[in-house]
Amino acid sequence: MAKYKRQQSYISVPSQIINSLSPSSLQSLLESPKKSSKNSSNKFFGISSYRSPRLWFLTLFCFGLFGMLRFGIKPEPLTPFSSFPCFTTQSQVSTSNGYSTPQAALGKKEEFWTSKGFAKSEVGIAPNSGKGDSKALISNGYAEKSGKDEENEFWEQPDGMGYKPCLDFSRDYRRYSQGIVKNRRKYLLVVVSGGINQQKNQIVDAVVFARILGAALVVPILQVNVVWGDESEFSDIFDLEHFKKVLANDVRIVSSLPSTHIMTRPVEENRTPLHVSPQWIRARYLKRLNREGVLLLRGLDSRLSKDLPSDLQKLRCKVAFHALRFAPKILELGNKLAERMHSKGPYLALHLRMEKDVWVRTGCLPGLGDKYDEMINNERKQRPELLTARSNMTYHDRKLAGLCPLNALEVTRLLKALAAPKNARIYWAGGLPLGGKEALEPLTKAFPHFYNKEDLALPGELKPFANKASSMAAIDYIVSENSDVFMPSHGGNMGHALQGQRAYAGHKKYITPNKRQMLHHFLNTSLLEPEFNRIIKDLHRESLGQPELRTSKAGRDVTKYPIPECMCNDSRAHSVL
Repeated sequence: MAKYKRQQSYISVPSQIINSLSPSSLQSLLESPKKSSKNSSNKFFGISSYRSPRLWFLTLFCFGLFGMLRFGIKPEPLTPFSSFPCFTTQSQVSTSNGYSTPQAALGKKEEFWTSKGFAKSEVGIAPNSGKGDSKALISNGYAEKSGKDEENEFWEQPDGMGYKPCLDFSRDYRRYSQGIVKNRRKYLLVVVSGGINQQKNQIVDAVVFARILGAALVVPILQVNVVWGDESEFSDIFDLEHFKKVLANDVRIVSSLPSTHIMTRPVEENRTPLHVSPQWIRARYLKRLNREGVLLLRGLDSRLSKDLPSDLQKLRCKVAFHALRFAPKILELGNKLAERMHSKGPYLALHLRMEKDVWVRTGCLPGLGDKYDEMINNERKQRPELLTARSNMTYHDRKLAGLCPLNALEVTRLLKALAAPKNARIYWAGGLPLGGKEALEPLTKAFPHFYNKEDLALPGELKPFANKASSMAAIDYIVSENSDVFMPSHGGNMGHALQGQRAYAGHKKYITPNKRQMLHHFLNTSLLEPEFNRIIKDLHRESLGQPELRTSKAGRDVTKYPIPECMCNDSRAHSVL
């Protein structure tokens, strides 16, 4: 006769029953029954009690059922396939979506996490269970596996259609590169202005200008921002050595002018028109640059055409997505904050454009009441030059045309309609909104797990970057780049940069609010919530970061739409640099 193989089974017993048991009773349940002697004659219905696992299971079940009825406890369904059937704290098992991979546990003080609203038992990051099913997402308070497919759908990533980075430069480009990087006669100086993302755009174009002219590029000079007073230099924000190394075969990068050119008075050009072609650049500057040896360019924003030869488009992608890496200290802190957000599962990053200057420049109103509307209107009257939107349009017309940032209430309604879970973790990037944190109340009430870099950073971590707006914006960029879902409340340089970055990283989910088509539904008070949600979801089915060809619309920036020049879905995808 085959040996009886003992199998281990588990049942779930509520903690109230366990607490009601005496120590001796509890011990008798936990210990295995002792084997009786051969001469023992104790029987129960003719079956040896110590040889019947079924009887023990039935007895324990009845005991548990009696206790639940006695204490008025409603039985909870068993959790199938649990590795820790008696573990009573929240599970930390998470699954990767194949795009953002949680990092190793941080090992930070538990007091920090409890002060930020995290349970002590939840500190640390769960092991990654690999690529897979976003329908079986998080079991840690995000979206438990309870059949809520609509909520889980929010974290699903778009179909990338197999597109991967491919920067396969032509043979002619590589042949000319040898002469360009060896040139010691021509140097290009550039001064870039604006915020961090505007500066990045100009640095990308400066590299292409240098390539077109066959000149060495002196490390770009960052103009002091008159709004924030940030005096940071290139190496304070970007990894200079990495920048030089990545572009070593494309353009020669030097830290300063050589002694042979220091006394040379550079040819300065301030009147470069918008969207110039490589042919125009050579005709305008090459002769003077060959003669003088140094050319100084300012204000490169949108000066270079968005429609360039294929090799130059690839060079723009190479600069934007590979060469321009943030300085190590900024990158380290940004990644730490992203890891802290990821330690709880997937998270959404919001770029909220709700600062005072944004409302003034766009000609829009914040929706915070008469007091703030009057403040914005007075500022606009005193400084009409700040208004960048069309001045002949009323605020209402601008709003319906999709030219205004979404306020906190509108962002909340949009996220709810797109089935964002109420307990979703949200990181918000951007400056303090007009009206302070009170302006964010609709969001924080609907989604209480709402953090920015000040909330996540440990004491002293942000101190090295105090009064450095560009560094702070770079930290926001890194945390947003690492998010599972990203959404801007309004267009802008950061939103455009992240759209391209997330596409290049495998088309990570990027929600583009369809403001022009959705806002009149926001004003329709007769719509019931289910119908409103259905309409809004339908409007955004093709606005979630799916692959989109740059060639489908003239003048599109390749660093925002990297297909087809910089990404492909065939064997060439392996030629990255």
